[in-house]
Amino acid sequence: MDAEKSTLALEAVSKETVDLEHIPIEEVFENLKCTEEGLSSDEVRARLGVFGYNKLEEKKESKILKFLGFMWNPLSWVMEAAAIIAIAVPRGEDKKKEVDYQDFVGILILLLINSTISFMEENNAGNAAAALMARLAPKAKVLRDGKWNEEDASVLVPGDIISIKLGDIIPADARLLQGDPLKIDQSALTGESLPVTKNPGDVIYSGSTCKQGEIEAVVIATGLHTFFGKAAHLVESTTNVGHFQKVLTAIGNFCICSIVTGLLFETIVMFAMQHRKATEGIANLLVLLIGGIPIAMPTVLSVTMAIGSHRLSQQ
Repeated sequence: MDAEKSTLALEAVSKETVDLEHIPIEEVFENLKCTEEGLSSDEVRARLGVFGYNKLEEKKESKILKFLGFMWNPLSWVMEAAAIIAIAVPRGEDKKKEVDYQDFVGILILLLINSTISFMEENNAGNAAAALMARLAPKAKVLRDGKWNEEDASVLVPGDIISIKLGDIIPADARLLQGDPLKIDQSALTGESLPVTKNPGDVIYSGSTCKQGEIEAVVIATGLHTFFGKAAHLVESTTNVGHFQKVLTAIGNFCICSIVTGLLFETIVMFAMQHRKATEGIANLLVLLIGGIPIAMPTVLSVTMAIGSHRLSQQ
């Protein structure tokens, strides 16, 4: 019966029906069914089944689909239309009409080069972000079975007693126990430029860094339930289009509208006014299609942002 009540209480904690950040520390221990002596190995295994591992799941994405995605945007559509025109509409005199394979191959090579560069830099940016998360707190000093041991941060569970000292990266959200105040750098989470003072009973967040002091703490949240995890989940699940993406889309739409207007004007001049044959104006139309597209713009922006992400992960 006691085990069943304990499980129900822990499930209530996992559903965040209890505000462990603000209730008195005594009630934290009561709700987490733990003590300052730490948890046993059996309790840890049971809690891993309730709360899961202390890590953020990464979405697996097909590399092929990701690569093809860089060829599926308005600017690339115009280039692809130019390639189709180059190979589908023969040019030259009536007796010597030829398919323009050179333009077709050239356009495809240009598309492949831009897509490859964008894919590689985007992939490197993803690796940099994964490396940044992997280095947040790979290890933690935790009290289990009455002994202090260094464990993987991924196996921490709510109710664990951990030790925090100078230079440590906080492995999970926790409440400080008795001891001297800490200086915590949480600029990566809140944007605060200076370390903040954390007194016994205060909350420290996963991903922040201890700049001064040494104290013990009780873990209250892990994985997606941490402040860092919730922020990452919100960013991942958002459907809002950012301002940068809106500007990029507006530039692409402007270029496409300008190209279409130019093509219509040139078509009217060549065929309605000058009465040229259809095959004679294809070269001019291809020049407008290809020359009017800033095809390298998305690649340049992707590379710039990816390099910034990579440098940020190194720092």
